[in-house]
Amino acid sequence: MRVGLLGLGRIGMFHAATLSTLVDDLVVSDVDDTRAEEVAGRLKARVGDPFDADAVVIATPTSTHAEALLRASDLGVPAFCEKPAAPTVAETRRVAEAVKRSGIAVHIGFQRRFDAGYIAAREALRDGELGELHRVHLLTADPKPPAAEYVALSGGIFRDCHIHDFDILRWVTGREVDTVYATGSNRGEAFFTEAGDVDNSAALMTMDDGTLVTLQGSRYNGAGYDVRMELAGTRATWAAGLGARTPLRSTEGFDPGGDPWPDFQARFDAAYIAEMHAFLAMARGERESPCTVQDALSALYLAEAADLSLREGRPIRLLEVTK
Repeated sequence: MRVGLLGLGRIGMFHAATLSTLVDDLVVSDVDDTRAEEVAGRLKARVGDPFDADAVVIATPTSTHAEALLRASDLGVPAFCEKPAAPTVAETRRVAEAVKRSGIAVHIGFQRRFDAGYIAAREALRDGELGELHRVHLLTADPKPPAAEYVALSGGIFRDCHIHDFDILRWVTGREVDTVYATGSNRGEAFFTEAGDVDNSAALMTMDDGTLVTLQGSRYNGAGYDVRMELAGTRATWAAGLGARTPLRSTEGFDPGGDPWPDFQARFDAAYIAEMHAFLAMARGERESPCTVQDALSALYLAEAADLSLREGRPIRLLEVTK
């Protein structure tokens, strides 16, 4: 296969290294021509038009995703795109319509779907090992905040960070959320407030079957990178993301014992590689998309509802943002 890669930032570089071991012809492109040439030389790839390929990987900034996916649709090129498909609901709907018209396969990058722990939790729930699901808890906590420039353009913590929680909630449970009640606070740098964002977050969600979901997040989790999902059913309670490197200590003496995860890339290294294998299989026609633009839109609806709830201080029915 000839695979094109657009964007050589941090995650783009990771994908480039992975793809260089999986395909014979890798074409890379970046706004920084010097960087593109350097990466191409190091990985035995070449610089060129990433859309002149059998499939394209889009790893550019969020603001460019819609335009790149529309181009892939116009050219009929199967595409992988890092989340989100587009920054806004309106743009995501436009992309979804274009993808549907073109008939191309598109895979949106929500890598937690490829993490062994989340896969095991999903299978256990479907196999009945947990019994009837009653409660879910989600946590995403970064050890340190991103740059002020990034925060200003991120769309806020619910769209930028918790959208992963919203997606994995739907994927693991197979259910939809009915109501979101979110809050947040600013305990750190002033640039969060200046951007209209919060650096600590929480939400209560009620799913369409009555399952209660709690969500927590932070940009200042000094203990280390912490991402977990707990599912409590009538037979058992399972946790994804609880292991030797989880930055959590017990007052009863239990110590995980490992070095905490430094960041999302280290934590989900294997998941990112598995997701790229899945994308290539999709591009070859061997499987359907593991995460469609419509899935991305559904997660974005939850982020929109959480953000609206935060700003208006009231519960938000999903119907308010999906009209």
